[in-house]
Amino acid sequence: MPAVSISLRVLAGAIISVLAVSGCQALDDAGRVIGRADLVNDLAARLDRSTELTYSADYQLTGGRSASISQSQDPLRAAYTYPGGKLTVTTDATTACDTSTKKPTCTLTAPPPANAKPSITIFTDMNKRGLVTPPVVIGLLTAAALDPDATIRQYDTTVAGRHATCVEVGQLSDAPATGFDACITDEGALGSFTGTVDDTDVEVALSRYREAVESSAFDLPAGAGVVDRRPEAGQSPT
Repeated sequence: MPAVSISLRVLAGAIISVLAVSGCQALDDAGRVIGRADLVNDLAARLDRSTELTYSADYQLTGGRSASISQSQDPLRAAYTYPGGKLTVTTDATTACDTSTKKPTCTLTAPPPANAKPSITIFTDMNKRGLVTPPVVIGLLTAAALDPDATIRQYDTTVAGRHATCVEVGQLSDAPATGFDACITDEGALGSFTGTVDDTDVEVALSRYREAVESSAFDLPAGAGVVDRRPEAGQSPT
């Protein structure tokens, strides 16, 4: 998904530049002093790196529900499947599907500009339905790094058999979450996330990671009705 990849690189660079000046520090679980800039730089870089990979990640959510993130580089596209919905982003369109009803409905809008940051609002529905995405996590990490009152503890763990670096954040203000716990795998995938985002309790845990994607991951839900709202197409329900 080119637009998301570009935006994360720009955002990560901005975080690093600001934090290099601030020089804020925190303590990890072993009592070592770590720079906020180093911490956010590493995690943001890992998440950014994942946007340049082809992979599929399955997640377990609260209540036994499931979700997935799939990404392909050739062609460039990404798909997010979550309870009650699905979002696909390609160079042709951004497609948001509501699968909570008997007949799914999908709305096509213009794709994110190739050189512009995608609107974080396209991921809002996922937050409310239990799936937090890498762009949202990077936004929260940014807020934590820039908040002098936020507490940050770093630790390591294993998620779905993969090593991950984690941060436990608390006392966060002016952000969609006042505190959260996030783990990023060495590959750059979101390993886990726990927190309350936009007043919704979210708990996400990686259950399976594959360095391949099935083409069907980007298909629209079977039998879905489609409304094309891209500027060149106008509305054309099918």
